[in-house]
Amino acid sequence: MVKITKNSERYPETTDTKFSDVLMYFSESLLGIDDEEEILWDLAKNCISKLGFVDCVVYLLDDIRNVMVQKAAYGPKNPKDFEIYEPVERPVGTGIVGYVAQTGIAELLHDTSKDERYKMDDEFRLSEVCVPIIIDGKVIGIIDCEHPDKHFFSEHHLHMLLTISSICAIKIKGVRAQKKYIQQQERSIEIQTQLVDLKLKALSAQMNPHFVFNALNAIQYFVSSGNKKLALEYLSIFSKLIRFYLKNFENDTVSFKDEMSMLNWYLKLQKLRYDQQFEFKIEEIKRPYYAVIPSFIIQTLFENIIEHAVYNQHKNQVLFVHFEVTDTNVTLNIKYRHDTLKKDSNYKPEYRDNIISWQDQIRLLNKVKDYNIEKHITFVNNDTQQGGDITLILPNLS
Repeated sequence: MVKITKNSERYPETTDTKFSDVLMYFSESLLGIDDEEEILWDLAKNCISKLGFVDCVVYLLDDIRNVMVQKAAYGPKNPKDFEIYEPVERPVGTGIVGYVAQTGIAELLHDTSKDERYKMDDEFRLSEVCVPIIIDGKVIGIIDCEHPDKHFFSEHHLHMLLTISSICAIKIKGVRAQKKYIQQQERSIEIQTQLVDLKLKALSAQMNPHFVFNALNAIQYFVSSGNKKLALEYLSIFSKLIRFYLKNFENDTVSFKDEMSMLNWYLKLQKLRYDQQFEFKIEEIKRPYYAVIPSFIIQTLFENIIEHAVYNQHKNQVLFVHFEVTDTNVTLNIKYRHDTLKKDSNYKPEYRDNIISWQDQIRLLNKVKDYNIEKHITFVNNDTQQGGDITLILPNLS
């Protein structure tokens, strides 16, 4: 839409041939440009100058401050090549530039002295043509040209600038889309790298030398003491657990049934490793079920609970484990209890670092994959028992 403040006087116009040459030049010159400000400088210095104008300022919108900011210029408002010193700013809604930015309607003024909206920059100019650069219905920039003589700009000039602004908008939109795509790709690669790093840390924690060697030493004890049945049983559990880790390391998800088996193996080995210092009971799910959940999350939680209990010398530690499976979620409920400690322990084991990694992993999964994993803890502390109730809600990805 175009708004003209006064009927134009006929004025010698740029010929259609010259205008076609300008459009051809501008269209071709943009092919190798992938930077917004370069586009605007090319528009101001090359395209506008070829139209025979003496003054032009190109603005871009600062969304945060809602202000149009000068990004390029041709004529006296650009004393240095491709540099803006003290850029002109026009708040949206203020002055001719701000008004066009607000309405999205181009303006052609033949005598600015009669328009109270006119804002003088370096000197008073009596003619002005101002057109918006619009992308997807939103004004993102302004092309503003002025001339010291009245009635210099014609409707033909106005329509030329509208055409140029359309070409400029198409190119800027393409540059922004490409920039956004590159940023998304870089962010995706960064996040995937972080996820792999956290998964490696989780695997390293679950297959740490202390766990592996202690489990093997316990199995070796059964062998040396002649208890081959238990030795074979625990060796079989150990090998299944290792195969499970290696098989699922590259997978983002795991079947709930396999995760249940893994948890049983892991808790049995930990109980063996720590010489029966804790007990556990996993309540069986009575109805048929099938679910898929994020991998490498559940075991790390149990590792934290067990290591904390052992290092702080909890007595009669018992874990009660219950799962609930629905079409949308798998909820893990853990109730752990131990005798009340006579004194607090100030020991801070190395495994605490793994908790941080686990929490980081959950935050990344929630952010990247929108899993909405939740964890709730209620602590218990009375005269006879201490512990807590933990609820972990995982998505059912089946």
